[in-house]
Amino acid sequence: MSFQLSSEQEAIRDVVREFGENEIRPVAREHDETREYPDDLVEEAAQYDLVAPTIPEEYGGAGMDLLTSVVVTEELWRADPGIGSAIGSRGFGTTMIQEFGDEWMKAEWLPKVAAGDAATCSCISEPAHGSDVAGIETRAELDEDAGEWVLNGDKMWITNGTIADVAVVMAKTSPGERHRGITAFLVEADREGFEPTKIDNKLGIRASDLAEIRLDDVRVPEDNVIGAVDQGFYQLMAFFAGGRTSVAAQAVGAAQGALDAAIEYAEEREQGGQKIKEYQAISHKIAEMATNVEAARSLTYRAASVVDEGGNDQLAAKFASMAKLFASERAVEVADEGIQVHGGAGFVTDHPAERFYRDARITKIYEGTSEIQKNIISDQVL
Repeated sequence: MSFQLSSEQEAIRDVVREFGENEIRPVAREHDETREYPDDLVEEAAQYDLVAPTIPEEYGGAGMDLLTSVVVTEELWRADPGIGSAIGSRGFGTTMIQEFGDEWMKAEWLPKVAAGDAATCSCISEPAHGSDVAGIETRAELDEDAGEWVLNGDKMWITNGTIADVAVVMAKTSPGERHRGITAFLVEADREGFEPTKIDNKLGIRASDLAEIRLDDVRVPEDNVIGAVDQGFYQLMAFFAGGRTSVAAQAVGAAQGALDAAIEYAEEREQGGQKIKEYQAISHKIAEMATNVEAARSLTYRAASVVDEGGNDQLAAKFASMAKLFASERAVEVADEGIQVHGGAGFVTDHPAERFYRDARITKIYEGTSEIQKNIISDQVL
């Protein structure tokens, strides 16, 4: 099944690609080396409606469907995965607010995020619980006299942890009930006891923010429950298909960026009196890389279309996991071959090949590891 983007989607792709080539690529290496968060680029991206583009127009967003946002994500990561991640992750958690939050939550936070004036984070993973969401240990206890929930626990690998203005925190409200006892809370980052610690020793996507967050008697009003008490896990499951499809798009973008760099180098580098692209060993590598990128892109677009259609959650879960698994695995392979095309030049920071290799690796881990995706796919097809 092939997917033909609309003229509007193609126009959006062109805008994002131009933004990536003119604004992101020239500073990508600098941000990778300094690990500096790209505040100025986030502000500029917001002017192009590239920050949290699925936020509805009524709240100041672009109101894009998943497929269109996938195109945006792909192009941002093609320019540079680190900066692309920083821009693309500004709205982590906003989907939970959109779908299950009270109107005051939407009115207060969604316009700020869409405008680039605020960042959100989603606090799910913990030091001992990554893929096992149901096993989280963070607790929320109701202080009935005060009308407040009191949160305690540790969250790990939280994107935007030190820059977020507000967090969506998953906590156990009925201990012992596994996934049946989890609730989502809206927690403003300036509340007492919300303590983020930056994680700086990352392999890749170094321009994006990552943190560990300690919740030490953090108090929030009862009104800060998102959705219903003890329903947070089920609410979260509603977004995994879209989230995994978006990670597949990240992988496609990183793979395309690695392919672009390999082609550029092969057309410039001379060895033995000729361009290295003229050697069959190199041309065949690039042929296989290009084929893998296109296959990953097609599967990712199909997954996005299935999720957008709605009505069949099992089908959406299957295609999203297939896209995430295939695209992330191929991205790492393509980036690895990109280094091989560069030879020794690919092993140093003079060229972007090594950066794409480091950056692509994360797509096999977050939003569910490759092994988790295989479990989901096999459950659907067996």
